[in-house]
Amino acid sequence: MIKRGLDILISVICLIVLLPVMFVVAFFVYWKLGAPVFFSQVRPGLNGEVFKIVKFRSMKSAADVNGYESTDEQRLSRFGVNLRASSLDELPELWNVLKGDMSIVGPRPLLVEYLPLYSAEQNRRHDVKPGITGWAQVNGRNGISWEEKFKLDVWYVDHQSFWLDIKILLMTVKKVFAREGISEHGQATAQKFKGNT
Repeated sequence: MIKRGLDILISVICLIVLLPVMFVVAFFVYWKLGAPVFFSQVRPGLNGEVFKIVKFRSMKSAADVNGYESTDEQRLSRFGVNLRASSLDELPELWNVLKGDMSIVGPRPLLVEYLPLYSAEQNRRHDVKPGITGWAQVNGRNGISWEEKFKLDVWYVDHQSFWLDIKILLMTVKKVFAREGISEHGQATAQKFKGNT
């Protein structure tokens, strides 16, 4: 109950305070990438139950003018790279927190297609609500392997507390300004998880 109360308090305050920033970001997304301004996608949440996550769009359309599917490298413009680096694309997720789909702190919600690929231990990351930021995000983000991310996620599940969440929030602020671990080495974002070898 304390965690949910903190989620509601933080998300309401941030939505009010950051509303002008969100309008500015929305304007630039529309100017640089066109409509739609928001990107939504179904993701697994608590206990693997799906919900629709909302973010600011940071990529161009999936297909080029000839109808061929583009790679992430081709779709991610300089503007998109900077938007992701600033983490401003994540701001609409505050609405997901307010709705109760997500928490401020928790394992990041990944793709639904990954669900059958997890080991039983890795799947424990869904024992808590997914978060905007989490233990894996402040300890490497996309700069570490999938195996390391999942170990950090499960560690959080086993050790979550009010004070750990506060620590993660403070570390998140530092990481955002340092712009660390935004993408995997040699990749526009991160390689897809293909299961355990």
